[in-house]
Amino acid sequence: MNILLTGGLGFIGSHTAVVLASEGHSVVIVDNLCNSQQQTLGNLELITGKKLPFYEGDVRDVDLLKKILRDHQIECVIHFAGLKSVAESGADPLKYFDNNVSGSIVLIEAMQAEGVKKLIFSSSATVYGVPQYLPYDEEHPLAPMNVYGRTKLQVEEILQDLSKSDPDWSIVCLRYFNPIGAHESGLIGELPQGIPNNLMPYICQVVSGKLPHLNVFGDDYDTKDGTGERDYIHVMDLAEGHAAALAFTNHHQGWEAINLGTGFPYSVYDLISAFEKSAKQSIPKVVKERRSGDLPIYYAKADKAKNLLNWQGKRDLQSMCDSSWNYQDQLTRVPK
Repeated sequence: MNILLTGGLGFIGSHTAVVLASEGHSVVIVDNLCNSQQQTLGNLELITGKKLPFYEGDVRDVDLLKKILRDHQIECVIHFAGLKSVAESGADPLKYFDNNVSGSIVLIEAMQAEGVKKLIFSSSATVYGVPQYLPYDEEHPLAPMNVYGRTKLQVEEILQDLSKSDPDWSIVCLRYFNPIGAHESGLIGELPQGIPNNLMPYICQVVSGKLPHLNVFGDDYDTKDGTGERDYIHVMDLAEGHAAALAFTNHHQGWEAINLGTGFPYSVYDLISAFEKSAKQSIPKVVKERRSGDLPIYYAKADKAKNLLNWQGKRDLQSMCDSSWNYQDQLTRVPK
């Protein structure tokens, strides 16, 4: 199939591009590089051995999107292009609603104009909010606690209404849990601009000496070791979940929301311990007060993905940390 990845040079988009290209799909990428790097494209082409058409542009540029959809005879869009910092979304909500919600509407309008009606949307487990029960299944009430989560939920609702209005659409909203890890080549991984918001890239920057220590926000939660527990999933498992969702759209119409997680929570200390084993060094850490809005524990019920997509996460926490360390280690060896 001919597939357009919006935000395709980002962390999850780039790994998905590798999986799709390896399956023989033709991948086209559009990315505005606001939280990604142009060099990722060259690394993708090294990994895949294929030339990947790339457009530097914004998902809110309807004319550009129409041209790409038309020129490359796109059959399905996987929509990764979204801002994702919880803290920034609270500080600048209009920026997030403009990019994440308005950008999605522009994309949908372009797709409608060009007759492309297969869409996989990059959503998030943040749509669930405070757990009323665990694990979260897809029927759990939706009450996001922050602006970022609300933008994801709004797009999900727009897409659900769209599918009701036009039964020709096939839409899958994939609710990610906590993706970490990197491609086994070490050529692509998570490389956010500025100080990372997520735990794994923060650990990587501490180990590489860019940051002095890791902040552990709370060690007095009612969890096995007092630190927050999360459903970490290897980014390659997540990428393979998108390939499975793509296959699903070929024989399914309508709207579906599907969790992509392992169904098992790991603590902050679990992650630190595994990464110390990968890097063969200790990670300096400082315990801080809990952050407002952080949940003690959450994790997925992933049965729906197994039943509908024939997919489940299979890589363990040590594999996630080993691949992240391999990527970070290669970054530090690259001549400046």
